[in-house]
Amino acid sequence: MPATASAPRPSPLLAAFVLALLLGMQPVSTDLMLPALPLLAADLNAGMAPAQLTMSALILAFGIAQLVWGPLADRFGRRPILLSGLALYGLASVGAALAGDVMQVVGWRIVQGAALSVPVVCARAMVRDLYEPHEGALVMAKALSGLGLIAIGSPLLGGVLAAAFGWRAVLAAMALAGALMGGFLFLRWPETIRQRRPDATRLKPLLAQTAQVLRHPGFRAWALLVTCTYGGLFVFLAGAGFVLIRVLGLTPLHAGAVMSTTSIAYIAGTFVCRHWLPRHGLAGTAVRGAGFTLVACVLMSALAITDARSVWAVMLPTWVYSLGHGVHQPCGQAGAVGPFPHAAGQASALAGFVLAVGAFAVGLWLGHALDGTVRPLASGMAVAAALTVLVAWTLVRRDGEPVRKPSLKPA
Repeated sequence: MPATASAPRPSPLLAAFVLALLLGMQPVSTDLMLPALPLLAADLNAGMAPAQLTMSALILAFGIAQLVWGPLADRFGRRPILLSGLALYGLASVGAALAGDVMQVVGWRIVQGAALSVPVVCARAMVRDLYEPHEGALVMAKALSGLGLIAIGSPLLGGVLAAAFGWRAVLAAMALAGALMGGFLFLRWPETIRQRRPDATRLKPLLAQTAQVLRHPGFRAWALLVTCTYGGLFVFLAGAGFVLIRVLGLTPLHAGAVMSTTSIAYIAGTFVCRHWLPRHGLAGTAVRGAGFTLVACVLMSALAITDARSVWAVMLPTWVYSLGHGVHQPCGQAGAVGPFPHAAGQASALAGFVLAVGAFAVGLWLGHALDGTVRPLASGMAVAAALTVLVAWTLVRRDGEPVRKPSLKPA
């Protein structure tokens, strides 16, 4: 069935490419900034907590704004909301680059986070516009492999820009990325929603649909899984720059290069996911992926106990964690919206909101917990890994598998 009456359904390869670019706006907004955070803090005479707030405030705004953008995308379509959000993202990035103190940066990053939620919530909704859950998970896994490539380059590019031109150049690069993405979508990407919902933003139907989504056990299982696994990743995203640069003594350029290696493990996880999905389904794949996360939990717990101060000691368990994360993300993002073909935007928004609240809490804790050792980073990731395993082996195992259509072919 075509996505709209006037435009043919995009091929799975083109869809995966566009989804990778849209979802890749998130690591562009977070990973690109990692090597620049210590420089921002030094240049603006800010402590660790305010510098961390530039990350955690973005994530909280990212989550809250999805509750607005999701219903708007269901009512007006994905394309106009996407173009509006990317324009706002570019404006906020320029504002942050020109800020004169750290709280101005935080303010613009809040606006940036609100705008960032548009490409992410619309990308997840478009998967459901175009595909059934299992096929959508396969396309999402391909897209997240592409996202991994973006995530590899983001901290490395951030380190180069920060070392050569300062932290403001990093934010200018984000503005450029938003402009290029908006131009590409304007020229090449059609509307994907099959039927707009005029009542999507009306209060009574909105509350009723929200209650229906939240009551669904499959939604709860997948939303919690994605929240827990991303929570551990966010510990690394928010804390690795300080640990690698201030504790282990790396330069911003070298720290960016080291941080980019986690995305190689993440890409490997998405390939494992694509291999397992046709054989084991969504829930079975996530349950098996939790094995990697359990190994990471054990290694991170050992690191928290020993406070071993070497790059290898920090990165080896992080690589294993990222491998499991690459399995869980495609399953979780497709699974959360799968039961709601007519309200995919809202389901995507609610899942993103839950994830962002968890990440914001992690960021607030980490800003006060960083103490010149590797223990806060290691213990935070260990707890997130343990929770991820628990959710995967209980809720996802029981409630996560949607009904498979017998005619489905892998993408």
